Amino acid sequence: MEQALIAGSHPAGPSTQELPAVSVVVPVFNEVENIEALWEELSGVMQALGKPYEILIVDDGSRDGTSTKLRYLNGRDPSLVVIRFRRNFGQTAAMAAGFDRARGKVIVTMDGDLQNDPAEIPRLLNKIQEGYDVVSGWRARRKDRFLSRRLPSIAANWLIGIVTGIRLHDYGCSLKAYRRS
Repeated sequence: MEQALIAGSHPAGPSTQELPAVSVVVPVFNEVENIEALWEELSGVMQALGKPYEILIVDDGSRDGTSTKLRYLNGRDPSLVVIRFRRNFGQTAAMAAGFDRARGKVIVTMDGDLQNDPAEIPRLLNKIQEGYDVVSGWRARRKDRFLSRRLPSIAANWLIGIVTGIRLHDYGCSLKAYRRS
């Protein structure tokens, strides 16, 4: 898989800088219209936490100017790390690349289309501090189509719950927090 670290505050691997308490991994594809608003909201939430953090945005081969906008934002924010795929490999590969480079004690994942609210991150982190290893969000007011997106999601959530015995309202929500371990 071809990928490049366009810019960032650290190379892949350990750094002599203080390790972040939280890494936020956000895969994006053709989000030029949303990316600056996402970065502003996310940066504001993370700064308000008062802990060291990094934001890793993985551009999954966008062709709409997203990578140009990300280069600009990186010039304004040393906590922003941009990973760019030369072509589209999909959300799973983008998440994996973000996890590979994340250095935080807690890793938060979210979508880049503004359907996940960055303001929910402190709630996820509070649950992690209570001792949970993984905390999952829940897409309560989904904006996507019912028949092609929401109905299959309802069926998948039901089936996964039956097979695993673990009941979550929304397995497909990308807004999650994980202990690094």
